[in-house]
Amino acid sequence: MAPRSVPSLEQALADFSPGLPFAVAFSGGADSTALLLACTRRWPGQVRAVHIHHGLQDAADAFEAHCRALCQQLSVPLAVRRVQAGHAPGQSPEDAARKARYQALAEAVQTEWPEVHDIALAQHADDQVETLLIALSRGAGLPGLASMPAHWQRMGLQWHRPFLAVPGAALREWLLSLGQSWVEDPTNTDEQFTRNRIRAQVLPVLAEALPAFRETFARSAAHAAQAQEVLNEVAAQDLAHIGVPPRIEVLQRLGRARQALVLRHWLRQHHTTTPSAAQLNELLDQLAACTTRGHRIHLKVGSGFVQRQGQHLSWQAA
Repeated sequence: MAPRSVPSLEQALADFSPGLPFAVAFSGGADSTALLLACTRRWPGQVRAVHIHHGLQDAADAFEAHCRALCQQLSVPLAVRRVQAGHAPGQSPEDAARKARYQALAEAVQTEWPEVHDIALAQHADDQVETLLIALSRGAGLPGLASMPAHWQRMGLQWHRPFLAVPGAALREWLLSLGQSWVEDPTNTDEQFTRNRIRAQVLPVLAEALPAFRETFARSAAHAAQAQEVLNEVAAQDLAHIGVPPRIEVLQRLGRARQALVLRHWLRQHHTTTPSAAQLNELLDQLAACTTRGHRIHLKVGSGFVQRQGQHLSWQAA
């Protein structure tokens, strides 16, 4: 099995061009172990590793010990950061943990190795399919259907996912062919989590019915991402014309769909918040009805409130 999987992994790395040196987010699991090992083989002496200790389960200390031992064996510098992310009302624990993890990764790299500006993450083709299916189940728009990007910028760093086209099974096959061990997170089999249910129940059925689903789903996600890029450009141009804060009269000259587009862009770019579909529809209804000086707008939108101030819309945190 291993010879079949190696080319896809090698091709993924051939298409990956990080700035050197760079860091790998290393949990100790199979996916990040494959990424760390493959990267150290391709760029010896240029790889750093960051392990995030969540403290959410009894096995966390053992994960850290495993990561320390492997990094010592590979002569890879390792930074460990401990996070305990509490979640806000309405926020899932998984989302809170994810945000805390990204923040800790960035902080570790910028503190330990100021010369490092790139971080590689080990999400693979199965993770991308799961993300797309979760987005579909929630009725997501294009940003959700675009799933996970292969490359983006955030917190002054370049983030990469070089394995998005590689099935998770191929990574494990490659590790087994090398006799390399990894740790298994027991929560990965807990089917109370949607992602785990998809992995255990849906992906095997898809593989049987649609053998090429990973590739075709990835193409659909890429098409959605391209379309969203175009919409982002349109929204930015509209917002430049409407102004910040947005002028109500100019907003009303746009069609409803374009109003929704530019309002989402304004809230995301200038206030780091995202409205629900219901909140945005109510705001659009209020805009349509805003034809007199006395019309009041004060709506819960995202994590705060959109309100009318004279001829403009403003947003305030809750």
